[in-house]
Amino acid sequence: MKDMLGRANAIPAEAALRLLIEGLPAKSPREVRVGISDSLGMICSKDVMSAEDLPHFARSTVDGFAVNAADTFGASETMPAYVTLSEEIFMGKETEVVLARGRACKIPTGGMLPRGADAVVMFEHVQAVDETMVEVLRPVVPWENVIKPGEDAKAGECVVPAGRRIRPQDIGACAGIGITEMDVYERLRVSIISTGDEIVPAKASPAVGQVRDINSYVLEGMISAAGAVPLRKGIIGDEYHAIRTAVESSLKDSAAIIVSGGTSVGTKDMIARVIGDIGDPGVLFHGVSLKPGKPMIGGMIKGVPIFGLPGHPAAVSVCFEIFILPVLERMSGLKEKFPRHKGHCIKARLSKNISSPQGRQEHIRVVLEEKDGELVAVPVLGKSGLITTLVKADGTIVIPLNVNGIEAGEEVEVRLF
Repeated sequence: MKDMLGRANAIPAEAALRLLIEGLPAKSPREVRVGISDSLGMICSKDVMSAEDLPHFARSTVDGFAVNAADTFGASETMPAYVTLSEEIFMGKETEVVLARGRACKIPTGGMLPRGADAVVMFEHVQAVDETMVEVLRPVVPWENVIKPGEDAKAGECVVPAGRRIRPQDIGACAGIGITEMDVYERLRVSIISTGDEIVPAKASPAVGQVRDINSYVLEGMISAAGAVPLRKGIIGDEYHAIRTAVESSLKDSAAIIVSGGTSVGTKDMIARVIGDIGDPGVLFHGVSLKPGKPMIGGMIKGVPIFGLPGHPAAVSVCFEIFILPVLERMSGLKEKFPRHKGHCIKARLSKNISSPQGRQEHIRVVLEEKDGELVAVPVLGKSGLITTLVKADGTIVIPLNVNGIEAGEEVEVRLF
């Protein structure tokens, strides 16, 4: 049965996308090696493995005094523990100090912990007695305020997995383990063909009945934001052979082709004919149950997906998000969880209780998991100095300034990276 425009009934958007995904060839883009400074937004093609422990020495996470934790047990403001000062630890310097029991070393954030020490007391919890002795007003437990060797990343550990879209924190983790180049998939090249006798370049002054080219610029930005390379092929009039020539030329240098305009049914509807005539397999669907965007065309030509988009800019954006973006993500080698949500906030249930001191807005890193059809936010616990807690996390939740914490099962808003 056909609709009032003479076209077969539109199919659901989910079914249309499934036809596109199932029609994609089972191959990955070409691999290239790039410097980590040039890798942002590209897809990692091989697991990045650490060849060493990060850090390779125990280091302090606060400014304070390196101590043996046992020397502080039971300390309080009314009954402090007394320790004798040893020589100071300096930033970026290897120390030969061997700390004896009952002694302490002044140490900066990031400083190397001396042998014999296993914790650091913050300056706020120490009071000077004289130039040689301090009193500790609060006890510390072993490894408190310390990052142990290999705590950030261990030798042989995967730091950045294959299929990950490279983020700034991934680049930082690579730098931290001495990796300055990585293997990535080459960015996909996507052709944009604007059609329509009424379309003129953006810099032109349109005559009555003409409109400036908007869609190719919208598509150019969306393709770039998706991590691909847009190839604007110019404006083609509503003429069959001109459109066919543009499509056949684009097949030579593009992983995907987008044709804007010309998808409504009528005498000027030629994109479906072009796709069908070039064939193999040709048009997969023409018309979807979507508003705006019902005239959408999806096809495949020799393994290259081709999209015919309506001329309305709003429909172009909607169709890109629903159909083109997931196809590009699949073709790019992306294997991330929840890729469609990147850059957005989503709701999830917290997996465990999280406490937080009042008077501080706290940002908690979380990993998202799906359980029983519901998203669950699992806190990634670790010291603030660990870059890999950011790498492992999918996003963050925020505990407001004057809230003591959040209970397990509560709905939280996750700000995705």
